[in-house]
Amino acid sequence: MIEPHAPAPPGAPPPWGVQGQARLPVRPGVGRFLVLAGVFVCAACGLVYELELVALASYLIGDSVTQASVVLSVMVFAMGVGSLAAKRLRPRAAAGFGAVEAALALVGGCSAMALYAVFAWTGGWGGLWADGSRWLLVAFSLAIGLLIGAEVPLLMELIQRIRRQDPGGAVADLFAADYVGALVGGLAFPFLLLPLLGQLTGALLTGTVNAVAGGALVLGLFRKDLTRRARWTLLVANVVVLGLLASAAVLVDDFERAARHAVYGGDVRVALRSGVQEVVLAGGTRGHPLHLFLDGRLRFSGHDEHRYHEALVHPAMNGPHSRVLILGGGDGLAAREVLRHPGVRRVDVVEIDADVVRLARHDAALTALNHHAYDDPRVHEVTEDAFTWLRGAASTYDVVVSDLPDPGITASTKLYSQEFYGLARRVLAPGGRLVVHAGPLDGRQRVFWTVEATLRAAGLRTTPYRVAGRDSGFAAGPDRTTGGSVGAPGDWGFVLAARSAEPLRLPASGPRLRTLTRAALAADARAADRSRPQRPLAPSTLVHPRYSD
Repeated sequence: MIEPHAPAPPGAPPPWGVQGQARLPVRPGVGRFLVLAGVFVCAACGLVYELELVALASYLIGDSVTQASVVLSVMVFAMGVGSLAAKRLRPRAAAGFGAVEAALALVGGCSAMALYAVFAWTGGWGGLWADGSRWLLVAFSLAIGLLIGAEVPLLMELIQRIRRQDPGGAVADLFAADYVGALVGGLAFPFLLLPLLGQLTGALLTGTVNAVAGGALVLGLFRKDLTRRARWTLLVANVVVLGLLASAAVLVDDFERAARHAVYGGDVRVALRSGVQEVVLAGGTRGHPLHLFLDGRLRFSGHDEHRYHEALVHPAMNGPHSRVLILGGGDGLAAREVLRHPGVRRVDVVEIDADVVRLARHDAALTALNHHAYDDPRVHEVTEDAFTWLRGAASTYDVVVSDLPDPGITASTKLYSQEFYGLARRVLAPGGRLVVHAGPLDGRQRVFWTVEATLRAAGLRTTPYRVAGRDSGFAAGPDRTTGGSVGAPGDWGFVLAARSAEPLRLPASGPRLRTLTRAALAADARAADRSRPQRPLAPSTLVHPRYSD
């Protein structure tokens, strides 16, 4: 709780370099409350800027653990530097605080749009430009941290100028308001700003609140401590900042559409943010191939999806396959391949995102591509996280198909853990097979063989294989900035697993495939095995994920 005012001992020198008591338009108690309210609002805005940078960087660049570490470490360091730099502003604390808040509102409010713009329009240029969003992330973290760090010494000076208080009590009051504000900002971002306004508009609104709070505090409460020139300068600066933020908010929808077209091309047909991720469908009309992007990463391309799904599904269907479980695969393409086999009686699809399934059921281009798989009465869809669903699963399956995002994506690491594969092993019927998409083997061998080692650690016998012919025009893995760059993966890697050793071959009586042949599959398996590391790799677990290059 905030302590009541405790005056300093008689005769004590003015603490914190106070230049004299402020001339306020209100009583000192009210003025002190207003300063602490300003601390509360500024702390909430500061944490929203921080979380917005982490969230947007994780979405744009990938690997949320790395991006969070970069943002937090750089920002905390910069806060210390900013706090030291603010010592020079203490004699002019009111004017300094007003300038800091105007700058922070502009930088923090526009940071999301600037980061998205650099990613969208320069990310595909290659070379140094490909890392432009990374450097801009560091620059924004540094700038915002410097400005946030400068707030505390200036606010301490202002609160002491209202009424002298012992330093310990003043620090306690200030930090109490700061931490409570951070709590409110931290909760408001995921539960209000992000779902209701999105990242761009949410950041702009936060900047607006920041500018209004800082400007009102200085120009309203401490205006008598400012020269006429300083008052007009701060007033004009805040009006300009608010005007820029308001203009950006008006144009944000047009900006987002233009940026989306720059990233995905001009034939974007569907763009929505579900409760799980951003879902974008591009193409599928006028002879253009259909592309599905999830959180900016290519989930499939109509150019080559048949190669991926044939290689994923058909080797695992060699044997009993009356009951099939598909983990992920909400687009219905894996189910399409499963349904091509005679003898399939039930297919259960466990997909976390109901909007992906809705598109797979109703979007004309996607339903044509998946051959209306969800209209088949044998297909049953469950909207749930695959890990959670497996923990409560009571049925067993002849085939389990793990059609999940790349293992290097932070949100997916638990779906490639030893614990996850132990749960999948539990639902395998006697003689059942599990097939796993293990990421590309080309250029990311460590990740691929870690998946294979993790399956073996779960008590399964493994047969790794790969299929070449992947369209490398856009990033599908954890790092979105590598899309289209030289050396991008040109294959897919898979691991077939079972309780006992299973030969890798296609079913003798299976459907006719477009590209996959027995000879090619055997050659690809031998090629994959030649890349096996000499030293065994440790498995990935929930508490020790190992899917980083």
